[in-house]
Amino acid sequence: MEKKNSDNKNKYREKGEGQKNERKHVLSSDDRNCKSCNIAKKCGGCRYQGMSYEEQLGIKQKEIKKLLSPFGDPEKIIGMYYPYHYRNKVHAVFGRKKNGEIISGIYEANTHRIVPVEECLIEDEKSQEIIRSIRDMLRSFKIKTYDEDTGYGLFRHVLVRRGFKTGEIMVVLVLSSPILPSKNNFVKALLKAHPEISTVILNVNDKKTSMVLGDRNIVLYGKGFIRDELCGLSFRISPDSFYQVNPMQTEKLYNIAMSFAGLDSKNDKNNEKGPVVIDAYCGIGTIGLVASKNAGEVIGVELNKDAIRDAKINARENKRENIRFYQGDAGEFMESMAENGGHADIVFMDPPRAGSDERFLSSLVKLAPETVVYISCNPETQARDLKYLRKNGYEVKNIQPVDMFPWTEHCECIVKLTKKAV
Repeated sequence: MEKKNSDNKNKYREKGEGQKNERKHVLSSDDRNCKSCNIAKKCGGCRYQGMSYEEQLGIKQKEIKKLLSPFGDPEKIIGMYYPYHYRNKVHAVFGRKKNGEIISGIYEANTHRIVPVEECLIEDEKSQEIIRSIRDMLRSFKIKTYDEDTGYGLFRHVLVRRGFKTGEIMVVLVLSSPILPSKNNFVKALLKAHPEISTVILNVNDKKTSMVLGDRNIVLYGKGFIRDELCGLSFRISPDSFYQVNPMQTEKLYNIAMSFAGLDSKNDKNNEKGPVVIDAYCGIGTIGLVASKNAGEVIGVELNKDAIRDAKINARENKRENIRFYQGDAGEFMESMAENGGHADIVFMDPPRAGSDERFLSSLVKLAPETVVYISCNPETQARDLKYLRKNGYEVKNIQPVDMFPWTEHCECIVKLTKKAV
């Protein structure tokens, strides 16, 4: 990125909580002339390099309108003030060139060839700095990188996660074996170079797989997790926890979701008990915990047992007594709830990119909440699911796109649906 863009960083800085006009984005003339990444084509992550941020938002707005206009009129997309270095989770794969030089970077699009990366315009700068330090340390410690073809070697990946509000940093060293030579000296050298690191974890991935993390974590330094803050709440993040990668936009996303659900101000009219809320695909409980501020009761459901463990800890540490978490399939949970006479007023659903399957949507229809807030990172599958819900008694009231991933073709979208009157 050109130096003049760095000098103008204040023009892009996010506004604080409570400030007005947070749905607008600020662009300077420098943005229209920004220098594009020289490995963008090989990397394939940032499809919109070389164009202005204004143009990117325009493309995404058109795509959202094309996909979702059959259900309603989408609002103007919410962009970022400073659309650079927003990713709080940075992953690098390690390998060697034919001449033996150690490299770190990302797999080339649709291949397993490593594209060396020195700097990335969307990844957290401190995390990138730590990865470069580790790469240099491998040379001095004479640690062999892993070769996918032969299965020989030790060092596979590095994952760095940083809490943007707390400043806490997690470093995960992904190895093919639980044994790291001179591990105490290695960690000591890493902490000397970066004393800001909060915890170092050795993750064992000894399988031939495209997955980054294995099942076993060994804490080498610190507590084995970090914390960050969103919407005034604290969240515990483990190595494999799902946590939104763009925290600045996530707060905007969640605030809009709460507004769509009618949970943006305390429900205390006539001392009525607040609504019953289900947070499906709840992960570590971020959406449910934010909703719990103004809900009567919140139920979070998630398949990943480690995420549920963190969610329960997050609830306890944030002193939220009106929220419960269950490990299991959200669709099965709602179906059982409906069959046993239970009810929910509001359901938040934030599925993976593949969207929801028909079984989940069917269970949602059976439970029949008055309001559904559907958050999606893939408007294409969201449109498919909205079609099913429309056929089964729901109508779309609001559509709000949020740019969570500047410079990429991806876009997040929040949709509010309500049950049609009979």
